[in-house]
Amino acid sequence: MPNRRPKLELHGASATPEEAAAVIAAVEQFLRDTVPPVVAEPPRPSPWVLAALQEGVDRRPG
Repeated sequence: MPNRRPKLELHGASATPEEAAAVIAAVEQFLRDTVPPVVAEPPRPSPWVLAALQEGVDRRPG
């Protein structure tokens, strides 16, 4: 899985290194807390189920 986390940098601020680190840590925590959940693909039906569905659809009413 690729690393999708952005590289955060603080530019043009008059903050001390400790303050800048605290701001970056707060933003990273916010991003972790608000990221949407990963949606997994629904499981594919087995070939047996697909064959049964196809067979049931192909039949003509008797």
